[in-house]
Amino acid sequence: ETTLSPVALTPQRLQSIGVKTGLVAYRNLRDEIRTVGNVDVDETRVSDVQVRFSGWVQKVYAYATYQQVHKGQPLLTVYSPDLVTTEQEYLLARDNRSLLLKSTVPGVASGATSLLSAAADRLKQWGLPDREISDLEKTGEVRRELEIDSPVSGFITERKALPNMYVQPGTNLYSVADLSSVWVYAQVFQEDLGRIRVGNP
Repeated sequence: ETTLSPVALTPQRLQSIGVKTGLVAYRNLRDEIRTVGNVDVDETRVSDVQVRFSGWVQKVYAYATYQQVHKGQPLLTVYSPDLVTTEQEYLLARDNRSLLLKSTVPGVASGATSLLSAAADRLKQWGLPDREISDLEKTGEVRRELEIDSPVSGFITERKALPNMYVQPGTNLYSVADLSSVWVYAQVFQEDLGRIRVGNP
């Protein structure tokens, strides 16, 4: 058997090496793993802001990364010759329908309504909000600049929109992330992986 020998340490030595004493007792043990991690955006809560037509950025309202924005808040305005032309076609179809509804020739009235409906559908396919189409219908005035609104509430994590910038369909102008829930990428050592279960705090 190993012979036990008493060890005498001064209080200064005990403090320097971090010796702690305690009473022996039954209690629940915590299996704690200390690690480091990086907080990142939840990829399922990121929305990109794009346009479906070509044009030029006119005004930029959201101008800084990590600026907070709310759903429906204007981010920028875009001038698009193609969109202006389609708006003019819509107004022309609207005026023609008003005239042709009085026609006694079979099919003329329904054709005018179909033409107006097709012009409205084309505006919707380009992402023009319903309120913009409604304003166009009421005022009869073509808007040269279209406001692009934020699709969600959150924080801007990426901004590429600049005044006078030319944009094409698919150009990513902003990325907006909802940071109410985030991901943490924890770095766990291989020998600790077996102690981790889904649902552990």
